[in-house]
Amino acid sequence: MQHRTKAVIPAKAGIQKKNKNQMKNKNYYIYILASDKNGTLYIGVTNGLAKRVFQHKEKEIDGFTKKYSIDKLVYYEFFNTIEEAITREKNLKKWKRQWKINLIEKDNPGWKDLFDDML
Repeated sequence: MQHRTKAVIPAKAGIQKKNKNQMKNKNYYIYILASDKNGTLYIGVTNGLAKRVFQHKEKEIDGFTKKYSIDKLVYYEFFNTIEEAITREKNLKKWKRQWKINLIEKDNPGWKDLFDDML
């Protein structure tokens, strides 16, 4: 069994230890990927949007998105808690396809890949 020691970070380094409440304050997202305009859609949830979309683009995630080349980020929403994000994801997955398309086109009528703006 390996023994790991904690790294000691000098206080003057400007890095502060986070308390439990600060650690709970993460960013959570629901996102919609598309294969193309009006193409196949995928709805997911993550706490690292740019990293997750990159993984989809690089086909690192086996499954539906890889099989159908669904890798264009066309819509996303931000949440303060994972519970809120999961609830929204589950609700969106129950929506009719046209409602999802309307949601995307409200803010992204050209179905631009929003990942490009994150770079």
